Amino acid sequence: MTIAKNSTAVVLGAGLMGRLLACALAQRGHRVEVFDAGGPLAENAAARVAAAMLAPLAESAVTELPVVRMGQHALKRWPQLLGALAQPVFFQQSGTVVLWHRQDTAEAERFSGQLARTSTALPSLPHAQRMDAAGLTALEPSLEHRFAQGLYLPDEGQLDNRELLAALAHQMQVLGVTVHWNSPRMPDEVNPGPDSWLFDCRGLGAQPQWGALRGVRGEVARVHAPGVSLSRPTRLLHPRYPLYIAPKPGGMFVIGATEIESDDLSPASVRSTLELLSAAYTVHPGFGEARIIEMGVQLRPTLPDNLPQIRLSGPRRMQINGLYRHGFLIAPAMLDAALQAMDNGHSALAEQWGLSLQHTVH
Repeated sequence: MTIAKNSTAVVLGAGLMGRLLACALAQRGHRVEVFDAGGPLAENAAARVAAAMLAPLAESAVTELPVVRMGQHALKRWPQLLGALAQPVFFQQSGTVVLWHRQDTAEAERFSGQLARTSTALPSLPHAQRMDAAGLTALEPSLEHRFAQGLYLPDEGQLDNRELLAALAHQMQVLGVTVHWNSPRMPDEVNPGPDSWLFDCRGLGAQPQWGALRGVRGEVARVHAPGVSLSRPTRLLHPRYPLYIAPKPGGMFVIGATEIESDDLSPASVRSTLELLSAAYTVHPGFGEARIIEMGVQLRPTLPDNLPQIRLSGPRRMQINGLYRHGFLIAPAMLDAALQAMDNGHSALAEQWGLSLQHTVH
């Protein structure tokens, strides 16, 4: 099943996964052609709205061990992938701060217990560190003792999602990838030839071919708050969903994210907007003077078990989907597993992570 050098590969979908895959294939010396329903800004992709946090231990409180293992792998791979790009991308690995209000102490104990179980299962992950008010203020002076206790999760990171998407679009151009923007294609509308590969990375656009996919709605605020000096991603525990504040360059902050079982793409609700912005204000009063740049809404492509899958759907036909809320956390791992599966028909990495690699025939 190995793809020959200098052969053609067609990639459907140019969100995060499609762009990473197109660049990797071109770097291997293949002729690559990409079709996407949107434009180079990835307007219709979940990746454009995301905060792009790389936090495997923090996410272990709300996801399964395969995702955590893939996230641990991806944290090592991101610097390598970013280093190969012609354009710079903001990348940070300064850890995560986790905070909670007194009334959410029970949620904090549940969260801490889950992190402890993760550390037992994956001892190679850095352990969470308990912090008192003085320790938190030493890490983030602008917190000014507003929280009596919290957690610090070392080595976790983040990157700038929009810088990355732009850098990958530029890299495709540098590598000679032929990209057809605003040109959606179904798999049966493309015939790359019997010796070429077809990769389907269309997210929810692949629902007609992968009926189990569903959309999970997420709402994210993007604000400009030059008066706020948080230096690393900060999570505020909440009984309904995890809330985060991710600082980006230029005084920008991404505040998210709701998680609603719905495929509704209408504008953000008043309730969600109030919850996200009020949470940010309780972390730092400087957010009261922030300017709301955008309230983004997007659907995360999700499979029934909330885990990603790679499907070999025919000779030289591969589908990659279901990255859910973990796209940036696990995309490098999915890329490496997909390349292994392309070369060998199976992937030792996928087996190591407990990732589903299915052979299907349509």
